[in-house]
Amino acid sequence: MIFIKTFILLLIFLGSVKAGQIIAKKYSNRVKELRDMKNALNMFLTKIKFTYEAIPVSFDEISNNISGSIGKIFKTASEKMKEKSAGEAWEEGIEETDTNLTREDKDIIKSLSKLLGKTDLDGQISEIKLVQNFLNTQIEIAEKEKQKNEKLYRTLGGVVGLAIVIILV
Repeated sequence: MIFIKTFILLLIFLGSVKAGQIIAKKYSNRVKELRDMKNALNMFLTKIKFTYEAIPVSFDEISNNISGSIGKIFKTASEKMKEKSAGEAWEEGIEETDTNLTREDKDIIKSLSKLLGKTDLDGQISEIKLVQNFLNTQIEIAEKEKQKNEKLYRTLGGVVGLAIVIILV
């Protein structure tokens, strides 16, 4: 009987530690996704500036070069551009893809949709640069949150697990 009780308490402790690690991982994933988005937008900027490819083609190539959820955003947007405007497809791609980005991050990235495919080359380039500048600010904020909260949630998971084990013993 003691073996079963010890096993259950160990599972509770390990589950709590794992939950803390999962929450902490979201902070580092957000930083990575913001950096990936900035890189993807830089690739897009280069493509429209020098190759004059259509937006869906550029998005499809970017989705092949960027892995993870940011690549999925570009892939989804590229596929939706067959039926909808570039701006609508971009917004839907952002909303439909599961990411660790905050609502504020998504709103900044969505702001690109206002001029996407609607203005001349210079207008789109300036809009991409503007979004990249906003992303730089978001990356700094995300880095600070990561430093502040990542260790906190890892430790908190262990402490809560230990507290539950002590209470149940």
